[in-house]
Amino acid sequence: MGMGRTTWGWPAVGLALVPALFLGLVMLAPLWRLALEARAGASWQMVAELWRDDYLRWRVSWSFLQAGATCVAALVLALPVSWALARFHFPGRALVLRLLMLPFVVPTLVAAMGVLALWGPRGWISGWIGIDLQDTPWLLLYGNLFFNLCLVVRAGVEALGQVSAARVAAARTLGATPWRVFWRVEWPAIVPWLASALCLVFLYCLSGFGLALVLGGQRYATVEVEIYTLVAHELKLAQAGVLALCMALLTGLIALAYAWIEQRLAAPGRADAIALRPPAGPGAWCAVAGALLVLGFFCAAPLLAIGIRAATAGPDAWSHVFDEESLRAIWNTLRFTAMALLLATVLGVTHALAARRSIWLRAGAFLPFIVSPVTVAFGLLLMYPGWSASLSMLVAAYALLAYPFVAKSLGAALDVQPEHLTQAARTLGATPWRLFWRVTLPLAMPSLRRGMAFAAATALGEFAVTLFLSRPEWATLTTLIYERLGRPGAGNRDDALVLAAVLMLLSLLVFLLIEQPGSGRRDAAFGRAGAARA
Repeated sequence: MGMGRTTWGWPAVGLALVPALFLGLVMLAPLWRLALEARAGASWQMVAELWRDDYLRWRVSWSFLQAGATCVAALVLALPVSWALARFHFPGRALVLRLLMLPFVVPTLVAAMGVLALWGPRGWISGWIGIDLQDTPWLLLYGNLFFNLCLVVRAGVEALGQVSAARVAAARTLGATPWRVFWRVEWPAIVPWLASALCLVFLYCLSGFGLALVLGGQRYATVEVEIYTLVAHELKLAQAGVLALCMALLTGLIALAYAWIEQRLAAPGRADAIALRPPAGPGAWCAVAGALLVLGFFCAAPLLAIGIRAATAGPDAWSHVFDEESLRAIWNTLRFTAMALLLATVLGVTHALAARRSIWLRAGAFLPFIVSPVTVAFGLLLMYPGWSASLSMLVAAYALLAYPFVAKSLGAALDVQPEHLTQAARTLGATPWRLFWRVTLPLAMPSLRRGMAFAAATALGEFAVTLFLSRPEWATLTTLIYERLGRPGAGNRDDALVLAAVLMLLSLLVFLLIEQPGSGRRDAAFGRAGAARA
């Protein structure tokens, strides 16, 4: 309804220029500069040698392998969990669905610390079974599932809620078993939803940085970590540019597939959704218990491990939270987040309003997710070397990664606003500005708050951009945690755990203060990028 053929006046052109200029200056121009750097410093022979290198070929192969393995594991685990949550009504179900939001707002380093607390050296589970998973691929795969399993579960629950009850009843009347009903009726209906979620999972795992840096180790780090190493430690800008451009093209293709599937899903929900029923019999209760165990093991256990390990870290570790270095990192984290959130809100609102008149601007909201934060930061360093250590550049990079959440969430709310309300206001003589403040904004405020909450969570946990563009005195909680992890000794590990717990609490607190329930149905899936891409 919000995509009518509205003429482009000067106010509309001004709205469109704000996000378009920002994207051009902060994203597209740096990418073009990155392409020029790669073209100038890398010959075709160098490119061919890069791909013939066994070490680099392993990095690329492992990047795709871990993303594909995560997709397969997430689908296998999420399918029965989604079915149990979508078909049975049991005490605490609403709370479980609400808690599925947690991995979407937890910073990457917090999740990595939780995985290490369980499976790393002296971890709870690894210590109990006598197996240390350090320097194995399982740490990264488990971390990927922590973030992405809930995404596929939410997509599955929503998809199963769209299945026609009449078709299921007709199949059962004709004698189909529950298993045959699932494969012949329910499965074809939910495949597009699951494919959409799995495209996002593959994209996030392929372009993720923080988890791969901390959990991948020397052998199982991904291409994004290799790009950072080439830039920050080896100063091989041409090779890093070639890799960054190749990964940007690949992630762009995946993002196009996701956008195409999302367009197919833009249909109204069914009125004859299958009603929830209480679990009847041991089999149904076993299905519910199994679903809760899977979610607890993969999604809740790392967060609980951080909380318990931080609580038992001892007074010395907690006393370091109040030293000058930690307090400065907390202050930097909060002020950078506040500045980035303000800029992201302005950009997101103007982008959403302008996108009602332009399909190209609507698609432009996905552009910051096509390119990884490592590539964005690398391009900014090349494009604006004089501003590489400036606060404005750091905040702009934060806002680039955060504002699409505001634009997407607000745009979805604008699409479903009743057209007759705006027509009535215009008939009564309301100006466009008064119409926005008195009608449009109040109706869209819950969705706007939801988008701002995801944007704030993204800025709080941002890690890759901070490593590239920050000064030593601008250390945030994420960089301080990473620094403590790199120091030897149990005391530094306890300090990192405590700081991770503080960052987790800050993220949850900021999210709950801003977010309100009841906004867009699929904001959480889009908001998953904030955690995974950092």
